[in-house]
Amino acid sequence: MTKQLVSTTTEGPVLVIRLCSPENRNSLTTELREQLGDAVEQAERDRSVRSVFLTAEGPTFCSGGDLKMLQTASDPWPVHRRFRSLSRWLTPLITLDKPVVIGVRGAAVGGGLGLALTGDMLIAGESAKFISGFFKLGALPDIGTMYHLPRLIGMARAKNFLFGGATMSAKEALELGMVAKVVADDQVENASLAEATRLAEGPSEVMGLAKSLMARSYETSLHEMFAYEGLGQALAMSSAEFREGLSAALERRPADFAGASREGR
Repeated sequence: MTKQLVSTTTEGPVLVIRLCSPENRNSLTTELREQLGDAVEQAERDRSVRSVFLTAEGPTFCSGGDLKMLQTASDPWPVHRRFRSLSRWLTPLITLDKPVVIGVRGAAVGGGLGLALTGDMLIAGESAKFISGFFKLGALPDIGTMYHLPRLIGMARAKNFLFGGATMSAKEALELGMVAKVVADDQVENASLAEATRLAEGPSEVMGLAKSLMARSYETSLHEMFAYEGLGQALAMSSAEFREGLSAALERRPADFAGASREGR
């Protein structure tokens, strides 16, 4: 029987994905990646899920790559296969067309740092530490770190952090804008779930569309971005969420985006 390394539960419209391998510091073993991919696929497929909250059990959020596996799987073809499989679990998580909140307690090291940066909102406990461990191994930053980190804190700060093999505290990450909020460790769950619920109650599908467009903004010209905006807005304004939002604004009442989305299916 396969050991459960990733669990999923639902809290209303929020799918809670939890890394549950604390004895292994939630390292990114092949089995954990596969189960995380299954959880992300569940979030993609289930339209009643309107946002995702990703967190981890134990004192370490994620310790990054599985060092024992790297001892026997660092030849070119095993590495190539491993990175080709990113399209099975990591890319779908980054591009998920629903808001994703990440809750971090303890250390996010190497690939665990990359995983922490995949969401749309990052909430850190006071114990959270973001650690660049890649160059200590002589390895490149991966799991999307070189994509996300410069976008979040700027290229110079990202280079200083990565090349310095640095550790960033939750407070420092907040000051740089990488983290949205810092709370007591025992409040990470409640604070993150509250944010995920708030996002789920908003126009979740339209926010998902905005995510996909904003991801193109750094490589896209102004005229191309306007074209994307126009096409995206045409899609957004044809949605049940837009019709509900506009009606609610005109009628001066709270919008029921989730209800409108259910009725519009």
